[in-house]
Amino acid sequence: MLEIIQYEFIQRALISGIVISISCSLLGLFLVLKRFSLFGDAISHVAFGGLTLGLFLKSNPIWISFIVSIIGGLAMVKLNSSKRVYSDSSVAVLLSFGLAIGLVLIGLSGGFSIDITSYLFGSIFLVSYDETLIIVFLGIVIVSFVIVFYKNLIYLVFNEDQAKISGLNVTMLNYIFIILATVSIVISIRLIGVLMVSSLLIIPNVAALLLGYGFKRTLLLSACFSLIAVILGTLLSYETNVTPSGMIVIISTGIFFSLSVSKYVYSKLFHNKNPLNRST
Repeated sequence: MLEIIQYEFIQRALISGIVISISCSLLGLFLVLKRFSLFGDAISHVAFGGLTLGLFLKSNPIWISFIVSIIGGLAMVKLNSSKRVYSDSSVAVLLSFGLAIGLVLIGLSGGFSIDITSYLFGSIFLVSYDETLIIVFLGIVIVSFVIVFYKNLIYLVFNEDQAKISGLNVTMLNYIFIILATVSIVISIRLIGVLMVSSLLIIPNVAALLLGYGFKRTLLLSACFSLIAVILGTLLSYETNVTPSGMIVIISTGIFFSLSVSKYVYSKLFHNKNPLNRST
């Protein structure tokens, strides 16, 4: 299997996948803890609307998708801060709207010459050299943001009211965070597609949270699980000639269920051995 790494398109795929997996896992943990797990689904569907708009206008679909998705993400934050709309409701609205826009534009155009399924299910093996550079640059920006504003993000997740009292500009930090989360989702579409992009944000983090470690260790474990799924999924998909996105999600889900079952069995065994838990 390792012989295939000599191919340049495999190298680009792995580099892009590694950067995307780290970026998504870092931001995804904050989204999960903010009870914003469905954010990825909503933005990915808005991104789909942006992609079809770009194709309809005969412009660069990725850049149009960036703009439309960022607007959608900021709109979601604004709706949530108004307190008149529940967070899950705003997610549902944007998810439906983005998908509807995409379907309407496909109908109006009479179909596109480009294969729209490459955006729906991802095409990591087709990532170009320029796209890889853009992904790496954006990944560095996202990781740097998390490192620099780590303590502020902790405040934002666990005690937003205390953050406001301490003088932190919560609104601005929320906007920057959502913009970067949106960027990570849009660049992930190239890897795993619109329909499965939220899996990179959620599944590795949920798996890491099962272990019950502290925040930093959970963050590192989430990145490790994501890296394993992306690297192994990419290589196996090439060897077996299946869709990379599907293989990545299967491996990621396999990690989650393995940890879940192992934790259940472990707790049962040690629970039964504890004399305090036995009936007298």
